[in-house]
Amino acid sequence: MNLFIKQKIFSWKDRFFVYNENGEVVYEVEGELFSWGAKIHIYNRYERELFYIKQKLMCFLPEYEIYRNETLYARVKKELSFITPKLNVSSNCGDFVMKGDFLSMDFSIECNNVLIGEIHKKWFTWGDTYCLTVVDNEDSAFFTAMVIAIDHCLHNESEC
Repeated sequence: MNLFIKQKIFSWKDRFFVYNENGEVVYEVEGELFSWGAKIHIYNRYERELFYIKQKLMCFLPEYEIYRNETLYARVKKELSFITPKLNVSSNCGDFVMKGDFLSMDFSIECNNVLIGEIHKKWFTWGDTYCLTVVDNEDSAFFTAMVIAIDHCLHNESEC
């Protein structure tokens, strides 16, 4: 399954729309305007909140928590690396490693050393645009939350 995550440029807060292969909006991602640290909500097409991302403050490296129904579902931590970015995700549905390339444009998503998804950032677009490829359609909202957390880890490091 392919999902296309596009950032809305002219917005006061973080805002993304997630499209399926047919160009239909399947998720909407919206950040809170006035918050201490990043707080981002992921909604389905019926405006029901699926996940909530919260930035942990006062940490050495960027760290985000992903909640589902007010319950901690996953923790995304950036690892110390000098050439290519690496993030670890510990979650209720397993542990994942996301490894980026030299330019932080492409990431692989692995679980137990098995490739289960890929993230490709598009070049020369208005706002950040990602293509997310996952093998499990049921977890597409969770993988979308991980992409948003990666985007924040890489582009907002000075906030942590």
